Amino acid sequence: MRLFLVPIALLAATPAFAQRDRVAIPTGEKDTSRAIGSSTVVQPPATVIVEPAAMMIATFDSDGDGRVTRAEFGAGLRHSFDSMKPRDGALGYIGFSDWSERWLGDRNTLPSPFETDQDGDNKITYDELAARFALLFTRFDADKDGVLTRRELVIIRPQMPAPNFTSDGKRRKR
Repeated sequence: MRLFLVPIALLAATPAFAQRDRVAIPTGEKDTSRAIGSSTVVQPPATVIVEPAAMMIATFDSDGDGRVTRAEFGAGLRHSFDSMKPRDGALGYIGFSDWSERWLGDRNTLPSPFETDQDGDNKITYDELAARFALLFTRFDADKDGVLTRRELVIIRPQMPAPNFTSDGKRRKR
């Protein structure tokens, strides 16, 4: 039976062997000092990052002007909360984790249910969620004009210099 499967496997792999234009995959062992382009071996580190809450807040821009007002913020947050169909107007911790996964991208993103649940009843109401996100809105609003722009929602991280170590972990001599 096994001998019968070998020719079938070879026949299935034939199209892969017939390809003429093979592209070499960079391994990282060659010179990495080239300009960035299609043949770059190492991807440069990201310098612009976004917190999950900021990314969600950016989606609340309902009129497409690149700015999130307090009204858009409130409507978007209310929509996100109501989309989870909370029982008795509140989400349990598991329901909050489901909300966090849907709207923030992961169950473990911040704010956590423990910091959002202000009265410690193991349920999160819209008012508790709104109070927690109001703090985030205030923190992101750098110019304190009550409107969040994309610039305020991203974090620019300075480019870090390349480590000054050899491949075996020893410090390079200057």
